[in-house]
Amino acid sequence: MLASPINPSDINMVQGTYALLPELPAVGGNEGVGVVTEIGNHVTSVRPGDWVIPVDAGLGTWRTEGLFNEESLVRVPSDIPVVGAATVSVNPCTAYRLLSDYETLRPGDSIIQNAGNSSVGQAVIQIAASLGITTINVVRDRTDLKSLVQRLHDLGADYVITEDMLRKPEMKELFKQCPRPRLALNCVGGKSTTEMLRHLDYGGTMVTYGGMAKQPVTIPVSALIFKNVKLCGFWVTQWKRDRAQNREEVTKMIRDLCDLIRRGKLVPPPCTEWPLQEFSKAMRDAQTPFLSRKQILIM
Repeated sequence: MLASPINPSDINMVQGTYALLPELPAVGGNEGVGVVTEIGNHVTSVRPGDWVIPVDAGLGTWRTEGLFNEESLVRVPSDIPVVGAATVSVNPCTAYRLLSDYETLRPGDSIIQNAGNSSVGQAVIQIAASLGITTINVVRDRTDLKSLVQRLHDLGADYVITEDMLRKPEMKELFKQCPRPRLALNCVGGKSTTEMLRHLDYGGTMVTYGGMAKQPVTIPVSALIFKNVKLCGFWVTQWKRDRAQNREEVTKMIRDLCDLIRRGKLVPPPCTEWPLQEFSKAMRDAQTPFLSRKQILIM
């Protein structure tokens, strides 16, 4: 193994609260990049020296070495930054699928998302910008809001607003500059979701892929009856498992994302790199609110 991040889902798995739990004893970590050092006689998809990432969750990437079945790995180019390769298989894949699978988006269309500063949110901003899609990004108010807004604009965000601004009349002015979104991406839940839904275009889709507020998604009846909105859920692990027998979609997605990384169109979120031996400090920072930095274990 070369590097592996600490994601919220990794922590949930350790806590025993995630939808996917490995048999114990187990190694933590669901994402990362490694280099192949040796292969078995019948292995054909990778060679020694290749960089590889896990296809599925539960592989256990917080380790220095591992022996894996070739079906559990997919090759990635070694000419991209190691942190980019280590963090490509979860959040960027989620963002890619959210933008691809629910609405037919064209240049000039707009989407709205909460937690715009999350790892998925930052990937959505960059992938959408590469496609000419306008993003309206909702973030929580905070002391360093100005610097956060600038950082998201630098990534390609068109609009960055706080949750309070969602409720204000100024939103009408915003939609004089861009069309109402046909796609809303929710990973928060609670009031944030309800307010975001009010601005969705007629017949639009809201996709929920997380619940950071740990509050239910409340949908106004009027949105279902009079705006004909569609509500969906997405879990990238299940999406990949549904395609376990046909890897073509998975490999194309990884290839497209790595190409964006290579061209500088998709950069990983701000990261702090830790030697594996200091994993306890990395775990502490991974659970610190408002830190806005991904913790990466370097092997």
